[in-house]
Amino acid sequence: MVQFRIQPDSEIPASTQLFNQIRFAIASRQFTPGHRLPSTRSLAMQTGLHRNTISKVYRQLENDGLVESVAGSGIYVRAQPPRRNPAPVALLEQYPQADKIVQESVDKLLNLGCTLNQARELFLAEIDWRLRCSARVVVTVPAQDIGAGELMVQELEQALLIPVQLVSMEELAQVLDQTSSGTVVTSRFFIAEAEAIAAPKSVRVIPVDIYDYAKEIQLLKKLPNNAHVGMISLSSGILRAAEVIIHSLRGDELLLMTAQLGDAYKVNAIAKSAQLIISDQASFATVEAAVQAAREDIIRPPKLIRCDSYIGSQSIDLLKRELGLG
Repeated sequence: MVQFRIQPDSEIPASTQLFNQIRFAIASRQFTPGHRLPSTRSLAMQTGLHRNTISKVYRQLENDGLVESVAGSGIYVRAQPPRRNPAPVALLEQYPQADKIVQESVDKLLNLGCTLNQARELFLAEIDWRLRCSARVVVTVPAQDIGAGELMVQELEQALLIPVQLVSMEELAQVLDQTSSGTVVTSRFFIAEAEAIAAPKSVRVIPVDIYDYAKEIQLLKKLPNNAHVGMISLSSGILRAAEVIIHSLRGDELLLMTAQLGDAYKVNAIAKSAQLIISDQASFATVEAAVQAAREDIIRPPKLIRCDSYIGSQSIDLLKRELGLG
């Protein structure tokens, strides 16, 4: 039971003290909607106030819409409107569900026994920590596919406009030992391994989804049988995945040749023989140069397709918000 205490030597009138205490009990959900307030008699015995003073406080609470009187039954806490301190209209228009989410989160903390001040401290601590984490962003992938990390770093630096560090998964633990805060970003394929390393060091890991390549896949489906397709990328993982996907879609109907960006011999061979070349953004300039250099040796230049993204756009947007940058 909530205990109300009146300080007789206070400069604040006794009725105001009681009003504020009951209002706080309602706001903090110690008195939930539908809760019956103590009778004026029992509250007079608890506080030492006159019953007329308590009745006056109850009338004030009722006038403010916090409680309602039910004839022959008592005074009950009313269900409160969604907000007593409305969020900025512009924010509510932009994020219409945010108001409800904040209220529900605060209610859950109060139901766990937190006070409003403690809930405020928890929210601020979490936000402050996330803002500190945005000061350092580390991309990690296994060393065997470091090219995928290079693609991620290039795109994240362009999108976030902050420096991004690339660290192989094998070196991640050593790097995190030297920092007290930061955010590790990795592909969802590697999330379990990254979290196993980062979690004991209290460093958060954010997974990103890879671009779905739906446009490129539809193009491959429509190619005639025996078409020669070339794929060039920084990432060996992308090339291995592409081989599996294309074979599952077309079997042996297409002739596929892949090359990592640094393999000049294979890149030039693709430029001379492929009818269609698909490359990531980082490789595209090299592909164009190879095709230009091979023009005298080919009858018809290949069609070039540049994948402008490695990380999905939704993941970029979510990451911006997680880091407080968007």
